[in-house]
Amino acid sequence: MYLFWKRGRREKEEDRLLKRDFKAALDGLCVGLRAGYSVENAFSSVIGELSRELKTDSRLLSEFRYMEGQKLLGVSLSTLFLELGNRTGLEDIKNVAQVFSAAKRTGGDLSEIFQKTGKMLGDKLEVEEEIEASLASRKNEQLIMNIMPAAIILYLKLTSPGFLKPLYGNAIGAGIMTGCLLLYGAAWWLGNRILDIWV
Repeated sequence: MYLFWKRGRREKEEDRLLKRDFKAALDGLCVGLRAGYSVENAFSSVIGELSRELKTDSRLLSEFRYMEGQKLLGVSLSTLFLELGNRTGLEDIKNVAQVFSAAKRTGGDLSEIFQKTGKMLGDKLEVEEEIEASLASRKNEQLIMNIMPAAIILYLKLTSPGFLKPLYGNAIGAGIMTGCLLLYGAAWWLGNRILDIWV
């Protein structure tokens, strides 16, 4: 159960990092479009910038390189952005892809669209970071409270094994301790849910 929970946390952190990198990519697209590039050329220049700024194992960089290869095969950039949104499953990227697709069809100002979308995404990330910073001490307190019951039982097991024998040496005691274990697990889960705030 812990590994399942930890995997979920890791996936959420990866999604947050992906959103941060995507925001940087939108800023790069804005700069390219204002410099007079077409959106396709601006996209290609952004990949070069991301290659210098991000780690080689960056998920967004891998996705953009794949998109660049597909673009060279004749797939439209709006289709590739829609596919990116579906692959990542992130609502923000899906929204950008839909707005970009509509703007390409209707001839909207892509530079302004990317700028506004990037600002909104940046504001959202900033709020998430502020929430994370304000909850850091509470998460440490919760971790200590989660560990303490198990630590106390382990301490008693090691120092006074006979003290816990009535709780583990018969069916009634084992049933009571099983109920306590379920309550302990529920409290751990509820505490994590309360402190798990995502914008």
